[in-house]
Amino acid sequence: MIILFISFMTLIPFLGFSPYIMRIMILSGIYIILALSLNLLTGFTGIVCLGHAAFYGIGAYTSALLAIHFDLSFVFTAIAGGVVAAFFGLLLGLPTLRLNGTYLSMVTLGFCEIVRLVGLNWMSLTRGPMGLTGIPFPKILGWVIDRDAEYFYLVLILIIMTWVILNNLIQSRAGIALIAIREDEVAAEAMGINILKYKVLAFAISAFFAGIAGSFYAHYASFINPQSFTFDESIQILSMVILGGMGSNLGVALGAIVLVSVPEMLRGLQEYRMLIYGAVLVIMMLTRPQGILGNPKALKIPRNN
Repeated sequence: MIILFISFMTLIPFLGFSPYIMRIMILSGIYIILALSLNLLTGFTGIVCLGHAAFYGIGAYTSALLAIHFDLSFVFTAIAGGVVAAFFGLLLGLPTLRLNGTYLSMVTLGFCEIVRLVGLNWMSLTRGPMGLTGIPFPKILGWVIDRDAEYFYLVLILIIMTWVILNNLIQSRAGIALIAIREDEVAAEAMGINILKYKVLAFAISAFFAGIAGSFYAHYASFINPQSFTFDESIQILSMVILGGMGSNLGVALGAIVLVSVPEMLRGLQEYRMLIYGAVLVIMMLTRPQGILGNPKALKIPRNN
């Protein structure tokens, strides 16, 4: 089934879609990576992060600056963007993950705002509100990616890599430990699980993939500024996770596609677009409070017989 789906996706650039539709699909791919990365933190570990856009922005600026000043390959700049974002995830996680609930969420919100303000005021590095322009096309082994079809294939590869790595992690012992922490921290600690270690691990891995998404976005858009990585963006990503179903990778991927494509489909109804958009979300919350594909029973921790 998965092979058939991937085969179908590889045919999309040949189906004659307009550049506008291709752009929506590419943006959906970016948000799928962001939603999958946040799902590890919020859906499987139970940490509500309100600052995921900060890691997204850190990855974007890291990759853009390396490409502009050193003309490096996208493979290197993307990995560097992910590693730097993961590093800041560690810096944020180590001192704050002893907090819980609302307090931790407020810290992540504050971190997002700090990153935005640094981006606005560090003129010599980020050019402040003017943003970074002239970000080069991504290059891989000398091949320059500059067409929509090529960007689509690249984001598809990144989605598959993110999906496979996170899915394997969730099914491993570490994944079981993360789910145990989400269900009951006290009980998990009593079973010998190092709470802080696994929370920091989830934070760093989640930030890493957000940085990868940011790197792709920077090269695709060829222009970034701090307004692209605000608190509103964090809420948008969190909404995708909640709408799709926390703890369901397929669900959050669908949530990302819905929240990117529905506003575009309603663009012709300019006066009523946000009203319809809000009504759809409210109906979803009333009819499927667990999300599109949320299934709490599927998240039970396996028991050894």
